[in-house]
Amino acid sequence: MATIQDVARLAGVSPTTAKRALREPDKLTPGTLERVRAAIAELHYEPDVRAGSLRGGQSRTVGLVVASIVEPFFAQFARTAGRTLQAAGYTLIVSENEYSARLELTELQRLYGQRVGAILLRAGYGPESHEYIERLRGRGVFVLNYDYVPPDSSLPSILLDNAACMREAVAYLHGLGHTRIAALGTYDPAIHPEERSRTFPEAMRERGLEVPAAYRRVTLLTEDTAYTLTHELLSLPEPPTALIALTGTQAIGAFRAIRERGLTLPDDLSLVTFDNYPWTALVDPPVTVIEQPVEAMAEAAARAVVRALEGGEVLTGRHVFPGRLIVRRSCGVPRRETAHHAG
Repeated sequence: MATIQDVARLAGVSPTTAKRALREPDKLTPGTLERVRAAIAELHYEPDVRAGSLRGGQSRTVGLVVASIVEPFFAQFARTAGRTLQAAGYTLIVSENEYSARLELTELQRLYGQRVGAILLRAGYGPESHEYIERLRGRGVFVLNYDYVPPDSSLPSILLDNAACMREAVAYLHGLGHTRIAALGTYDPAIHPEERSRTFPEAMRERGLEVPAAYRRVTLLTEDTAYTLTHELLSLPEPPTALIALTGTQAIGAFRAIRERGLTLPDDLSLVTFDNYPWTALVDPPVTVIEQPVEAMAEAAARAVVRALEGGEVLTGRHVFPGRLIVRRSCGVPRRETAHHAG
């Protein structure tokens, strides 16, 4: 990690002048300021604002990056992790990356500026933050992935067994007689690199089924995109007889679209979703779900942070938690032709 002395040497100024470029840039000549800033950029220097707190001991602050602040999964994860950390004497700071590694980079920099000793990271899509994460690790910040692991990531991780859960959902629907099944999102390495969407066509092929090209749509994990995609799929000449929502928020969008089209579950269409959100048991009919053990995952992640910060065993590798299929009344035997409307 570069120091202010390294910056000063590269810029050809004294350490005091280099520090002044950060704190009182208006007191330097334009040429001197430009040299110092060029050295800062070349060395990737960042002021170690944590130093003051760390002189008295280990940082007691932990960062949590969620993908979507409105997704109940992340709210429940944050609450459980926060309570676990609080009981151990730590403070949690929550940030959001909106599934974007580009936005994540800025949030990670802000968290480091808040003197965090560890970060629980729901990684965003893209490579923009990868280099900075490695720099954080080099500075002694413990970073743990949860919910999603980017390709080739070497970080320890805690997540759902997404592949097994998707296979169980496909097997359940196929067992009811469904062959025209669509997932609300197709795998894409840049836009939608999720294990659930990647596994779906594999699970279909394992049962002798194919995903029609018309069902393959790359989309985001949001309510509005799921709403639009559901309308598009149900407008096809041969619409799916069953849908699998990849998150509980996606399921809300799908449910809205199904109701707008005058269709009923499970008579006209079957619906399965990940995430056992409260609304899924309250609507009529209640929705079949794959429940994630959110609290157990959050507790395990928070305890791993405490152990790492207090000199205990450091978590390594992937730690996968099983899901649970909860069968309700939103799925049934498919009709020969699924009713659909043009708009």
